[in-house]
Amino acid sequence: MVEEKMELNHFMNHLGFKINKIEAGLIEGELKIEPQHRQQIGFLHGGVIATLADLVAGFASYSLVGNTQTVVTVELKISYFNPGVGDTAFCRGFVLKAGQKLIFSEAEIFVNNSGGETMVAKASGTFAIIELTA
Repeated sequence: MVEEKMELNHFMNHLGFKINKIEAGLIEGELKIEPQHRQQIGFLHGGVIATLADLVAGFASYSLVGNTQTVVTVELKISYFNPGVGDTAFCRGFVLKAGQKLIFSEAEIFVNNSGGETMVAKASGTFAIIELTA
């Protein structure tokens, strides 16, 4: 179910983001950082980082809803810790609490570079569960 939804996410596919792990309440993936993902001084763009956080936290939330439901982002708060300098961004989204109408999730974004792995941002999001109509 999650895989089909990801195939329809045109913006995620446009960015080149790839999912590596799907479990109930957990999504992990990575992005090979290309020139179009960087801002004017070469760091991974903050908007790209926020998008990655929204994707993994949102799909982690989506992994817990029923077949006739989806989720939409209600709120996303992101804190940037370090510049995104590296070749690959690794992202993890996980659910903290799933309710009847809202799901609370977090995301962590890391960049792999010659010095190892550096956390560049952490986000928390609220996702509303909505019923799909035929």
